[in-house]
Amino acid sequence: MRIKTGYENRRARIELLPMIDVVFLLLVFFIYAMLSMVTHRGLRVELPASATAQVDKRRFLSITITAGNRILLQEAVVRLDDLAGRVLAMKRREEDLAVFIRGDARADLGVALEVLDRLRAAGIHEVSFEAQGRIK
Repeated sequence: MRIKTGYENRRARIELLPMIDVVFLLLVFFIYAMLSMVTHRGLRVELPASATAQVDKRRFLSITITAGNRILLQEAVVRLDDLAGRVLAMKRREEDLAVFIRGDARADLGVALEVLDRLRAAGIHEVSFEAQGRIK
């Protein structure tokens, strides 16, 4: 004979707390994985220090001036005469593109000013110099 306890009439339940824990752990794992895959664009240069440097979070276009005074747009070597035209073409594709000049501390100031002058003559007036913040 079978004894009825009432247990057989209960419906199956899905427990939410363990499922929330698993989803949270997956979220943390994917965030950590994405942060570890971030690559930094540009070449390694020694940036000059600045006490008033601010961080700009927009997408940017990097113009690098190396210690040997070579000019690179993103990571490609470019002539000074072609620089403004290529920057204008990139800014037409994406209007909110910030333009940064990254110059090595040992590069000539004249080259950086010539780059800035060519960009301004082409109508690009929002140009920032990238600098390293000082530790106080």
